Amino acid sequence: MSTPTVETSAAVTGQDPSAASPRRARRRDERGLLASLASHGVLIAASLAALFPIGWLAFLSLGPDKDDYLHPGRIWGKMSFDNYTFVLLHTPFFDWLKSTLIVSLGATLIGVLAAATTGYAVSRMRFPGYRKLMWVLLVTQMFPIAVLIVPMYQILSDLQLIDSYLGLILVYCSTAVPYSAWLLKGYFDTIPFEIDEAGRVDGLTPFGTFARLILPLAKPGLAVAAFYNFITAFGEVAFATTFMLDDTKYSFAVGLQSFISEHDAQRNLMAATAVLVAIPASAFFYLVQKNLVTGLTAGGTKG
Repeated sequence: MSTPTVETSAAVTGQDPSAASPRRARRRDERGLLASLASHGVLIAASLAALFPIGWLAFLSLGPDKDDYLHPGRIWGKMSFDNYTFVLLHTPFFDWLKSTLIVSLGATLIGVLAAATTGYAVSRMRFPGYRKLMWVLLVTQMFPIAVLIVPMYQILSDLQLIDSYLGLILVYCSTAVPYSAWLLKGYFDTIPFEIDEAGRVDGLTPFGTFARLILPLAKPGLAVAAFYNFITAFGEVAFATTFMLDDTKYSFAVGLQSFISEHDAQRNLMAATAVLVAIPASAFFYLVQKNLVTGLTAGGTKG
């Protein structure tokens, strides 16, 4: 249709020609150009702020001298991987790696199992004192590490678990399980109770229902609890320094202290070790990251 025809039709109907093609209404979920640019700018700035310390640490690890951090511009002309070679070949790095993985994975396995059974029992069963149990677990998180070290040391000494992996694993579980139990209890509350009833109809025991029906549905929550337990044990210093006496059983966090003497610090070796330390933690995060975001948000829908 030609333009005169449109104008004639508009004149006949008494409408303004400019109103013949109304502007499309913006949907509620659509954002303007300025709002989109602003949000992307904030996200980019936050990403740079988060990544800058990591990149700076990796850059300093390439400086061969221990005082290069004072003059970072000089590193460009003498970058090398000598620090990494020294750490891998001339320090107990692999002993630290073995100790860290044993303690972290052990605390993760035992801690998640204890937290899952506790959270499921409180979510589904109504036994005397079930509410008080969760509050008692919450109260245990109020005590600082400095207060807990002395009684824990006495208990481990009586059990002859000082300087043993099992003793340190139990200590980490005692600090991580209360939070993980609260987390998983909230997640189990979001799983319909009808699933438990269907399991009983099929002849499953309560533990069989928990293991075969509930746990597969709770993978996101279990991933969050596992990641929390792993990171808690992976980077902890105070307990590991106090309860582990053999330097071959030191974890990464304690091993880093060996580069600090009374009057000096080998910061180039510390930076290289820190970069290497981040690799196992990043690998564990990669394994659980698919369920991590879902698990962080799902448990808060029902208390």
